[in-house]
Amino acid sequence: MMLAWCLLLLAELKIATACTTIIVGRNATNTGAVLAAHSDDGFSNGDARILLHPAQVQTEKMRPVYFDQEDFPHGPTPSMTPIGYIPQVNFTYGYFSNTYGIINEYQVGMAESTCSAVFGAKPAGKYGGKALLSIDTLSRIGLERCKTARCAVQTMGSLAVKYGFFGAGSFEGSAESLMVIDSQEGWIFHILPDNTGTSAIWAAQRVPDDHIGIVANMFTIREVDLTKPNEFLGSSNMHDIAQNVLKNWKPEDGLLDFTKVFSDGEYAHKYYSGRRMWGGYKILAPTVTLPAEYGDLKFDQVYPTTVAPENVVSRDDLFKVYRSYYENTDYDMTQGMAAGPWGNPTRFNGGSGKVHGNWERSIGIYRTTHTHIVEARAWLPNALGGMVWYSPHTASASCFVPFPCGMVSLPEVYTETNPNILDKVSAYWAHRYVFNIMQIKFSHMSQYVMNMSVSLEKNSSDLVASMDSLVTSSNQMPNITTVFTDNANAIVEKFWSLPDQLIMLYADGFYNDSYSISYPDEWINGTNYVSGPPQAPCPPCPCTPITSPQCSSCCKGEEKMTGKETPSICVFRECVTRCSQHEDDLKYRSCIAKCDANC
Repeated sequence: MMLAWCLLLLAELKIATACTTIIVGRNATNTGAVLAAHSDDGFSNGDARILLHPAQVQTEKMRPVYFDQEDFPHGPTPSMTPIGYIPQVNFTYGYFSNTYGIINEYQVGMAESTCSAVFGAKPAGKYGGKALLSIDTLSRIGLERCKTARCAVQTMGSLAVKYGFFGAGSFEGSAESLMVIDSQEGWIFHILPDNTGTSAIWAAQRVPDDHIGIVANMFTIREVDLTKPNEFLGSSNMHDIAQNVLKNWKPEDGLLDFTKVFSDGEYAHKYYSGRRMWGGYKILAPTVTLPAEYGDLKFDQVYPTTVAPENVVSRDDLFKVYRSYYENTDYDMTQGMAAGPWGNPTRFNGGSGKVHGNWERSIGIYRTTHTHIVEARAWLPNALGGMVWYSPHTASASCFVPFPCGMVSLPEVYTETNPNILDKVSAYWAHRYVFNIMQIKFSHMSQYVMNMSVSLEKNSSDLVASMDSLVTSSNQMPNITTVFTDNANAIVEKFWSLPDQLIMLYADGFYNDSYSISYPDEWINGTNYVSGPPQAPCPPCPCTPITSPQCSSCCKGEEKMTGKETPSICVFRECVTRCSQHEDDLKYRSCIAKCDANC
């Protein structure tokens, strides 16, 4: 029965199976902001839209809950039927969402990563289960109802325990993690179904203000101490289920290791999660020594839940992480035969299935639907202090664009797009188009695109700084909305001009139709080039005329019939060059004749 449900669910659901999330405490950032970041690395038919949900007075007593496909178009849509209801509140706050909630008007922000777990649950409704809430719904409810990150964590956890939680997939993806922040603090939140399929198990750990944390499709919270509510929150059922159902923990073991007890480990393959954690920490906390290789990430505490970076972290550092292919490490995906001659880190799915193996899982990846960075800044009015840096499609071909959480509307090029219909207006398709053009000559084109992205992001940072100094009230947000909308539209227009620029610059193996771009020696040595057709046969030496390239290259250093030393072809060319000083045609021809006679 469970297998049948899994097959039914997977047929209708595109799972966001590979999201990478980061959280940064306020004292670990260069500005004092709290940061949360998320890349939505699903498969096909992803929904890259960012949507605005205005604050509302609620007149209905019950809030409908929908089964969301987590692909395009994510719900709720008019055709959807609720799978259940929960009591509604009188007023809901305004917020931005994608598949999951992003940020609300009080600077509460979120970042999601699907995880594995030891239990799975069926959704209510036609799927035959009793669990009502998934992470997309919970994240939106948390933003609708809460002014702080702690409130959002407790609200989502308590509702899931009461009404049941189900994950996106079966055991690979039956659990979830959220980075939850406000302008003062951040929490790492883990949740999974309980063993009955009617409730939930959850834990949350506060991130120390001078720490950073990374979650990449696997739980990271270890010892949970619920006697310290300023550091840990969680469901009261976790110990009983661990001791009496799973039988993998008992009180004399000490504090419960949440990951060891409730995670189902890395899915897809070993290093699927750990490599991204290692890669992210290597960029953000390079002086912290962490191993790249390990045994079992579930049972071995290889990486701490959070680390303290030696240097403060900026939003630009997070941009860099999401563009990472482990360059200049032992796992550099721009190197080796699989990268081709142009250092292409893109690895599509394996072959027919007859060849067994796995590609390295990089942080930057071709199937990213979008990436966002949330900044919560306590020293500014909420409407401007909460900032989303939004990047449609994969970050290596995209640009992070700022949207304050108090905008009264969002640019249509970001709110209207369909992944199944090419639209030469939308932001998502602009970046998707550029990324696929980059596949022609990745190492060259990607650097060209990166230079433009970094320049535009610098301009956007300057814009944010200028607006920060001007805005004193949320009453100014209509005008501010126009400024940020114009900035976003201009960036999209620039990216739509890129494909033609890239083709013009790199067409037919040339750069700007001038010189040929040669294959790298290290790559060509691995092909049949070295065993290809040989050079043309050499003539007998000594030979004449020496102006013949074949004669010059084969018989250089030999003597001519006259006994004179054979000059190289370059000597003849030097002579001809001197002849070019004669403007008179007859003198020029005479000079050339002398060159030929002498050489």
